[in-house]
Amino acid sequence: MKMKGAEIVIQCLLEQGVDTVFGYPGGSILNVYDALYGYSDRIRHVLTSHEQGAAHAADGYARATGKVGVCFATSGPGATNLTTGIATAYMDSSPMVCITCNVNGSLMGKDSFQEVDITGITLPITKCNYLVKDVNTLADILREAFVLARKGRPGPVLVDIQKDVTAAECDYEPMPVSEHIHHGRLARLMQHAPHDVVNPTPKTEDLDALAGLLRESKKPLLICGGGVVRSGASEQFRALARRMDAPVAITVMGGGAFSGRDELTTGMIGMHGSQASNRACEACDLLLAVGCRFSDRVALDPATFAAQTKIAQIDIDPAEIDKNVKTDCHIIGDAGTVLSGLLVRLEQMEHKEWKDYVFSFPTETEYDDKPGAVLTPKQVLTAASELMPEDTIVTTDVGQHQMWAIQHFKFSYPGQLITSGGFGTMGFGLGAAIGAQVGKPDKRVLHVTGDGSFRMNCNELATEQFYGLPIITIIFDNRTLGMVRQWQHLIYQERYSQTTLDRGPDFVALAKAYGLNGFRATSEEELRQALKAALASDRGSVIDCAIDMDEMVRPMVGGGSPITDFMLS
Repeated sequence: MKMKGAEIVIQCLLEQGVDTVFGYPGGSILNVYDALYGYSDRIRHVLTSHEQGAAHAADGYARATGKVGVCFATSGPGATNLTTGIATAYMDSSPMVCITCNVNGSLMGKDSFQEVDITGITLPITKCNYLVKDVNTLADILREAFVLARKGRPGPVLVDIQKDVTAAECDYEPMPVSEHIHHGRLARLMQHAPHDVVNPTPKTEDLDALAGLLRESKKPLLICGGGVVRSGASEQFRALARRMDAPVAITVMGGGAFSGRDELTTGMIGMHGSQASNRACEACDLLLAVGCRFSDRVALDPATFAAQTKIAQIDIDPAEIDKNVKTDCHIIGDAGTVLSGLLVRLEQMEHKEWKDYVFSFPTETEYDDKPGAVLTPKQVLTAASELMPEDTIVTTDVGQHQMWAIQHFKFSYPGQLITSGGFGTMGFGLGAAIGAQVGKPDKRVLHVTGDGSFRMNCNELATEQFYGLPIITIIFDNRTLGMVRQWQHLIYQERYSQTTLDRGPDFVALAKAYGLNGFRATSEEELRQALKAALASDRGSVIDCAIDMDEMVRPMVGGGSPITDFMLS
């Protein structure tokens, strides 16, 4: 049947089962929005306050639901406003398809109004991107984009469509998703697919070799990375930890893939890792990292990181093998497939003496919680974890509050923690919370943030209010850029250059201006009352929690230092 390009975009979304799109319209994408108008009963469009909010919301939706998140933006500044969100998703392997529209083909390359080379800009931060110049290729490119976003190591894909393509007509034939990978250009692509698109089959000899190392180990340590979440391999990972009777350290991105309440959990590993995790890394005789890329926040000094032990790595992406830390053994493949292959090769083990040693060190930091003029991080998060439902989805921004949340919440399922681990994006949390709440309307969503991060995208409170999303935002309000101040205190001789936030807004008044609940808490009792009121309300809520300006995240290992060289313990 004959169909305009804009209509083909909508039909392809329906083919993929997309029922939610986050976006912001503009001139170049108006044809697509006009086509969307007739499908409001089948595709929900969430209008955000800013395109960056749309990208973060699509990312949060993807992480909470396991589906591909979708966002729309127009050309020029609309498209470039997506880039921070795209980079965030790329670093954390979150599946997204970003659809932008550019100026007409006859205006391309002429510095036309709101023209930009968005495919060139996003080339380093997408798995793949496309500029669609011919309506006859549009459907197949969109189908390909969704396959690439979700297959192999997930990630964002951008499709930029010239405006005249959205107005042009061509023949369109619906196609079931099951047929996409065998069709036309996509089938040809998959024959020569790049390493981050296919799921490599683990070799039998590699599985045998790694199983042998695990069997011989007397002091094994497992690291649960974000790849366990992305691959849906939590059950297999838990089974392996039980089979090996091994302590488990969890990266920031691995939160929820292995329960924080499990008796084998040693806590977070790395710069702000627990004593138990970091000291186990130094003392183990075999370190097995699953879906962990050994970033500079885990392997702070690659030369000394686990230097005394054998290191094994499981990852779907060959580019991550030996990139940061040299391994003694590695397997390239999907985490679930590899772990299943190991389980059938291993008998039950016991490592009581080793566990007794590891768990003689603290797995969680104890912060001062004495009554005072302000709240402590532990008081805030203890109240939240006790009063919020156990399955609450937690989104964070980036900074001290992020580390405190990961230290004190006991995440128990994949997708429960949504945070920017790789790109470290301040302003991520509220947009991500909106996407998570839209994707999981039956769950409560808690947004944990700092006053510095919250200022960056607090305009999305308008989105939260308009769509009736009962998100609860807790602000750790220390009137400073806390993590930067902590570094200035420890490393820069207390020269607090441009980190003090001695200015507005009044966050309670701001929340009320947006039609939301606003609370201020300076004591544990006030906080608990505010949380109970927020939970009882069907509106979103902002709780401004006063904490000490000089409160610090502990432990802390300096960048580039051995993992047990604690500056703060």
